[in-house]
Amino acid sequence: MISGWPMVALEDVATVTAGNPAPQRAEFFESGDRPFVRVQDLGRLNGATHLNQTADLVNDRAARSLKLFPKGSVLFTKSGASLLLHQRAIPGRDMHVVSHVGVAVPGHRVTSEWLYYWLRQIDFANIAHGANMPSLQLSRVKQIQVPVPPVEEQYLRVAEIEKQFSRLDEAVANLKRIKVNLDRHKAAVLTAAVEGRLVPTETELAHREGRSFESGEQLLERMLVERRSAWDTKAVATGRNRKYIEPRPPEAANLPVLAKGWAWATLGQLAWSVRDGPHYSPKYVDQGIPFITGGQVRPEGIDFSTAKFISLELHCEFSRRCKPELGDMLYTKGGTTGIARVNTDSREFNVWVHVAVLKLVPSIHRFYLQHALNSPHCFRQARRYTHGVGNQDLGLTRMVWITVPIPPFAEQERIVSEIDRRLSITVEIEREIRTKLQRAEQLRHAILVSAFREDLGARLVS
Repeated sequence: MISGWPMVALEDVATVTAGNPAPQRAEFFESGDRPFVRVQDLGRLNGATHLNQTADLVNDRAARSLKLFPKGSVLFTKSGASLLLHQRAIPGRDMHVVSHVGVAVPGHRVTSEWLYYWLRQIDFANIAHGANMPSLQLSRVKQIQVPVPPVEEQYLRVAEIEKQFSRLDEAVANLKRIKVNLDRHKAAVLTAAVEGRLVPTETELAHREGRSFESGEQLLERMLVERRSAWDTKAVATGRNRKYIEPRPPEAANLPVLAKGWAWATLGQLAWSVRDGPHYSPKYVDQGIPFITGGQVRPEGIDFSTAKFISLELHCEFSRRCKPELGDMLYTKGGTTGIARVNTDSREFNVWVHVAVLKLVPSIHRFYLQHALNSPHCFRQARRYTHGVGNQDLGLTRMVWITVPIPPFAEQERIVSEIDRRLSITVEIEREIRTKLQRAEQLRHAILVSAFREDLGARLVS
């Protein structure tokens, strides 16, 4: 910090307050034309400075009982997990604001942009309280120290910040465009795979070589026998004499025509057990058994680095309901769908309610099934079966309805090899893009830190 700048409490240069309780009835939004800011509106900015539109508009009737905040205020999330995402915004017009958003209305000593960028590099997690649902006390926010150089200096430094951010934004946009193209390429490869267009079909090869083969329909019949056997074995081992339930077959009338030699199957036919984790948040401990949530389920595997821990006793209790084991598949059913194979038997772990554990029949190629479930064909079904407004969930009873195209097993192996070959370069490029995007965020923070120090001042003079 430059020694000549005074440091003062935020409350000395801005009025700090919170927004309004949200109107609860639809009649307050009918024919609305006045912007009402919610936390989601700040999230949709994706780092942009000014907020000019909101998803919700309130009408005059609602506005009469709501505080109106002036254009040029600085908004920040003050409660919930989004508090940790450094979301800040400057309204481009007078707006009403929800109570989960804090507002700092600058006085004459600081400009809106200067205060915005200063608060943007403040980590509110350091002054928030509450772990699962963090929140900010405005009394603490008011005591945040703010540098107050001459207003002319503020304008110069903000201009330099925005010039450097503009260059960085262009580079980030290019990286994201590349990522979109990679996603399209990946989707095209997986679509070709599940439509029988990626490799020669087993039917074609068998005809050419004058041999017989096990068709998809025959393979499915064998897998249904395996499913019943696995169920019975588990029932004997646990002493639970539950009636076996035949899995629901696919409704073939509504499905596209498959490649010759293939068959349709439901996910319920391919898994003899589909269970999820506990339907409540457990008590966590400092060390113990990793407890996996949906955010830790990745296509490449399970991310244990950010997992919380539960006690061994709680793990044993949860395992009576659902125990992930080597060869199982994890399927996230809350929010964004993700699929991962359980590829380790050396590390015990358990899962939360938003993660389903699928125990598969032996004769389905697990890598093929994972690719198929990640294909647009299966992803569209998962989105269609997902319900809920706030916390969306793909329930277990609907998950097993997802239809999967089943080729002969030898063809599954060739498909997996070809997908891995085609996507190996894609995976490396995606990894490089993630690294560069992380560096971009670090550079963005470094630009902000530099803006409030001598070095930026030297560049402005030169």
